[in-house]
Amino acid sequence: MHKFGMVALIGPPNAGKSTLMNQYLGQKVAIVSPKPQTTRNRISGILTTDDSQIVFLDTPGIHQLRGKMNRFLLESAWNALSSSDAVVVLIDAALYCTKPHLLEKEIAPLVKPISESGRPVLVAVNKIDRVKEKDRLLPLMARVAELWPEAQYIPVSALRGKGTDDLMKQILTLLPEGPPMFPEDQISTAPLRFMASEIIREKLFYSLRQELPYSTAVEIEQWDEESRDDMVIINAVIYTSRKSHKGMIIGKQGSNLKRIGTDARKDISELTGTKVHLELWVKVREGWTEDPGFLRAMGLGE
Repeated sequence: MHKFGMVALIGPPNAGKSTLMNQYLGQKVAIVSPKPQTTRNRISGILTTDDSQIVFLDTPGIHQLRGKMNRFLLESAWNALSSSDAVVVLIDAALYCTKPHLLEKEIAPLVKPISESGRPVLVAVNKIDRVKEKDRLLPLMARVAELWPEAQYIPVSALRGKGTDDLMKQILTLLPEGPPMFPEDQISTAPLRFMASEIIREKLFYSLRQELPYSTAVEIEQWDEESRDDMVIINAVIYTSRKSHKGMIIGKQGSNLKRIGTDARKDISELTGTKVHLELWVKVREGWTEDPGFLRAMGLGE
């Protein structure tokens, strides 16, 4: 009996959805960051074993913020439901054990739309490794069970891999029988160009402070595998919404941009399995976060 299915990973920002998917795949497909709302697009990761093939749909964090870009992010998250066979909702145990009122604010609104989708639901109570007083997990999971009586809930640490085997066993029980749909060595449906742009954006998140990363976007303008047999030549543009941010991204005498490029080139080289020549440019595009045409061109809301 072989199983094939799609599993939507849904939850608030910074709940650990990307970390869980990367943990299962054994390598980085979605970027992760200590900052919330890192994921902007619905990103797929494909896990293939002898008995199953699972396509994980990592989604942007569901939140109540306004603005066109945030609306596009929510569309992407909810659209994943219609494509999925099962749903794993991730919640941050460390956060809700210390601030239980946020559980009602952030998780309760998810119950009705997810339940109405008709998909079976698993709730992964994540980040248990960060809860020092383990007895605080019991009332949290009891409240989750009240909110979602039809769901199964499993305590996990996506980062450490604790409980993830138990979660996987439950996921497999929810998936239909079917043959694999993708080659066994394919780890994502995302094209290399997109994954490269995500790597660059990850380095931006780590190199820029406060809210600045949220006003940036990355577009691959050139991807040349033909000019050199042993090298991929990539030209990428980093868009920022304010002129004052351009200098901060570039840094003194280009130091910050050079560091971003060096770090990104290493990861892209590992991804492509070849040498990479990466050129980065910074352009100002004011108001891009409120421009629907530009947002769709960047793949948001898909």
